[in-house]
Amino acid sequence: MSLRFIVREGFSGISRARVPAALTVTISFFALVLLGLFGTVSLGFYDIIQELRGRVELEVFFSDAMPAAEARAASMKMQDLAGVKESRFIDKDEARKIFTGDFGEDVVTILGSNPLPRSIRLRFHPAYATPDSLQPIMAAVRSIAPGSDIRYNKAFLLEIEKNARLFTIITGSIGLLISMATVVMVGYTIRLAMYSRKEKIRTMRLVGASASFIASPYLLEGALEGLLAGLLASGALALIFEQVLQRYEPGLYLVLQSSALLAYPSVALLGIILGLFGSALSVSKYLHSASRVLR
Repeated sequence: MSLRFIVREGFSGISRARVPAALTVTISFFALVLLGLFGTVSLGFYDIIQELRGRVELEVFFSDAMPAAEARAASMKMQDLAGVKESRFIDKDEARKIFTGDFGEDVVTILGSNPLPRSIRLRFHPAYATPDSLQPIMAAVRSIAPGSDIRYNKAFLLEIEKNARLFTIITGSIGLLISMATVVMVGYTIRLAMYSRKEKIRTMRLVGASASFIASPYLLEGALEGLLAGLLASGALALIFEQVLQRYEPGLYLVLQSSALLAYPSVALLGIILGLFGSALSVSKYLHSASRVLR
């Protein structure tokens, strides 16, 4: 198989069908820009969700019947549980100070004694801060400190999971539709190119050229169109985020910056993948039809 022939035919195919190729690159460009925007926002939203999960605290209030030494020993064991990122043991004196700071009154002055329990606050790695993942952790905590009172903001955590699931479904569906439209447009252009050269393809088949040899230039053509659209889309995204968003919405830019930096090369790569996929589908279908005609 001649690499020079494949490359020459791949580039010449675009020059022969300038209008369909330009139309495909243009539509793919807008599709990839939309995909880049959706992807960046989705990743930014995911980062926010992970940050919120990391702030979820599990508070364990030890029984008053448990001595201070046992409470501290239990706290040490809880720190070693899977998924625990941070822990903070709060003895009765510190609990008193927290109460005074929150309410402006000394609990001992009010009640004559300190009834506040010893406790520990646990924070988790985001992957463990879900309602399902917390259940076995809570069971382990109860086995370490029987009779303890365990509390966390379950409603807040459930709301996070609900919004994350809904956002994932919406962005995933939109992204899939845009990707399918891009594949169809690339396939349409490649199909036109193959029909315009059907006599040449027929001759190549008759002299024994393999399907892979015939298909390679068209696959390259689709990849080149996808790459061009991807590079243009990457440039447009960089302009949107690095110039417009950074200048007029710096707070939002800081949230999306890391996701945007990942989106620039990803969009270019996605353009190549969608271009290859669209051309592969079109080439496969055309060659299959042509084979049936020859037989």
